[in-house]
Amino acid sequence: MVMTETRPSSSRRRQILLDDQIDVYGLTHAGLVRKTNQDHFLIASLRKHMQVHHTSLPNVDQLPLEGRRLAYLGMVADGVGSGSRGEDASRHAIETVSDFVAHSMECYYTSDGTDEQVFSDALEEAAMHCHESVVRQAERDDPDGRGMATTLTLALSVWPQTYILQIGDSRCYLFQDDVLTQISRDQTMAQELIDRGVFSRSEADRTRWAHVLSSAIGGKQTAPVVTRIDRKWGDVGLLCSDGLTKHVSDDRIAERLRTMTSAKQVCNDLLQDALDDGGSDNITILASRVTQEH
Repeated sequence: MVMTETRPSSSRRRQILLDDQIDVYGLTHAGLVRKTNQDHFLIASLRKHMQVHHTSLPNVDQLPLEGRRLAYLGMVADGVGSGSRGEDASRHAIETVSDFVAHSMECYYTSDGTDEQVFSDALEEAAMHCHESVVRQAERDDPDGRGMATTLTLALSVWPQTYILQIGDSRCYLFQDDVLTQISRDQTMAQELIDRGVFSRSEADRTRWAHVLSSAIGGKQTAPVVTRIDRKWGDVGLLCSDGLTKHVSDDRIAERLRTMTSAKQVCNDLLQDALDDGGSDNITILASRVTQEH
């Protein structure tokens, strides 16, 4: 099942940002409890080819580089599975989506920036292609059927619009006009029960369903949701795995973003907040801010 959501737009005209207008940074950490890190992330420019800025993936030199930048791409994937299966799933998901987008650049050249369906369709297709690829790899690697899965939260920014692809419970936040908003909706069993009125948020967070995914890349159900949002000068976008939100409240995230001096600084400070509270899971954080208007 594929779902698409649209938020009202105040401006549809696509603009090209200068490199010095964009402050973006990402990091990942294993945390203090888990022996391995099953998260992966990627930040890249979309040009005629893809230019990688930061990533946890190995062999990034194999991705094509150079060209004129048209958009920015950010992704966070949080793997699920025993042993190395989760790490394999998250790495494979980001590599597969990166490759799909890099070889599907025609839509970025042919779109005039006003047809949001072009971008939504491309992201939905990338998600389903990725899901099928992870399922095939799991079947090849383990005929006994012990699967692997991953979340995938992706932001494709074609200024002033950003398209969010959501599968699982890694999150996308927007800090705009001094207000923090969770753009993504957690695809967990707990959230399903909250939506049905079975539990309140505080009750659901204490149940065993809190981090059981209802949708995942490679899982039994995959339900990509694409949401378009409008960005403003000076606002901050944040992608993160649940290793951050298990330990750091939305109020604390908002305060960090309110007082940030750079994307790198705020990522490091939020990471430290999560570690100080126990760091029970892998932690991945991506932050982006457009710093000035020319």
